[in-house]
Amino acid sequence: MLSTLLRLLAILSSHLLSNHSWASEPELWYQKVWCEGKGGEVEVRLDDGRRVDCMTESHAIEMDFANKWPEAIGQSLAYGMLTRKQAGIVLILRKPSDHEYWDRLQQVLEHYQLPVTTWKLGP
Repeated sequence: MLSTLLRLLAILSSHLLSNHSWASEPELWYQKVWCEGKGGEVEVRLDDGRRVDCMTESHAIEMDFANKWPEAIGQSLAYGMLTRKQAGIVLILRKPSDHEYWDRLQQVLEHYQLPVTTWKLGP
C-alpha cells in the first residue's frame, strides 16, 4: 500500500514539476496516473466494446470529472456486473467547489446503499 502511494506521488510530482496544470489535463491523463499508480490497467475493453477506465485486481472503476458524478454511478455498476468485480468510482476534483459533487455522490450511494467504492482525486 505504501509503495503504491509513493509511486502515485512520484508520478504526480514529476508531472506537476514539468509546468503542467492539473486543472487542464484531459480525463485520460488522470486515468493513467491514478490507475497505474494503483497497479491497474487503463481502458480495458469489454466484449461489448465498452471500456472500463481502470481495472484493478478487485475493482472495475469509472473515472469522471466531478460534475459527471451521476453518470459515474451507472457506469461503475454496469462495469462491476460485467466484470464480476467490485464497482468503483474515482471522482476527479479540479477545484475546491467540486467537493459539492463529491458530497452528492456520497449521499446517493448511501441513500440507496449502492455497493460502490469511491475515491477522490484532486484538491
